[in-house]
Amino acid sequence: METYVILRRGAWGSPEELGEAAARSTKVGDEEMSDDIRWIRSYVLSEPDGRVGTVCIYQASSPEAIREHAARADLAADEIIPVADTVVVRPDPRSPAA
Repeated sequence: METYVILRRGAWGSPEELGEAAARSTKVGDEEMSDDIRWIRSYVLSEPDGRVGTVCIYQASSPEAIREHAARADLAADEIIPVADTVVVRPDPRSPAA
């Protein structure tokens, strides 16, 4: 499996909609496509228009598997970018809600 960044700009109108999408994504990934895709983490974006977007980190067998997962889970997949390498200077900070 390779690592990919998936950009989903302004895909949801509220955090609640994002939560519903996350549940669908988890179900499809874990129950239907576990050999082809693995959700690692997401960063939630506050878009200028008030909508919510994400930058998601996935491991997948191919960009096509990511597109199939997105279609099955009714998710946007505006851009799929292969990750060439990882440089970790510090671990991700914990959000105030965590």
